[in-house]
Amino acid sequence: MSLITQERRGRIAIWTLDRPERLNALPDPDDGQAFADACEAANADTEVRCVVLTGAGRAFSAGGDLKAMKARADLFEGSGTAIRDRYRRVVHRIVRSLYGLEVPLVAAVNGPAMGLGCDIAGLADIRIASDRASFGVPFLKLGIIPGDGGAWLLPRNIGYVRAAEMLFTARSIDAETAERWGLVNRVVPHDQLMDEAMDTASQIAAQPPQALRMAKSLLRQGREASFDQILEMSAAIQALAHLSEDHLEGVNAVLEKRPGDFTGQ
Repeated sequence: MSLITQERRGRIAIWTLDRPERLNALPDPDDGQAFADACEAANADTEVRCVVLTGAGRAFSAGGDLKAMKARADLFEGSGTAIRDRYRRVVHRIVRSLYGLEVPLVAAVNGPAMGLGCDIAGLADIRIASDRASFGVPFLKLGIIPGDGGAWLLPRNIGYVRAAEMLFTARSIDAETAERWGLVNRVVPHDQLMDEAMDTASQIAAQPPQALRMAKSLLRQGREASFDQILEMSAAIQALAHLSEDHLEGVNAVLEKRPGDFTGQ
């Protein structure tokens, strides 16, 4: 059974981490392929304008499987070289696939998000947390380090000193602290989580799809590129956007005081 259960609601794809009996622990050996397939399909489908990612059961994802670690099985089996290669082929494939998702990703964090689970949530463009959610990167408690790129991602999400506190102490934070630190956009009552996530996704999905994907790419590039580089990229992308039918539809819709009807042309 695949880790990810998929559902479509119009232009929104809903992905559920569906391993509730193990608190959605990951990765199993096939999980890299599961994420790669889901992301590649969404990138290729011009009808998909937003993805919502959540977890089945009471956790978003508990991260690595401690029983497999103890047994030195699956991902953790064999020599150091073998383990390194599996991190590259499985763990890194998960995070690279999510980072390369071309449409906005909304994480609906329904419960604990630990280790790799926390970093997967952190790869979302918008993060909405249930009041039952918690977040942690307890790698050092297990005698390991973030093998999933979290040392790059977490400081960019919450700043160096807060990332250092989470990593070095191995303490978890609750949803309210996560909101205060900027790890999540907002916290909502648990029974309102998916409604809030879908409302946000619906607002995103109402935008012109080509411009939406270009805007996400530009925002991501802005994390690393210089101001001059972003200005040059913006001019080139904007020229393409101005020539689209969706641009004219957007202008007409605003002038006529009606919602835009965007087709991706």
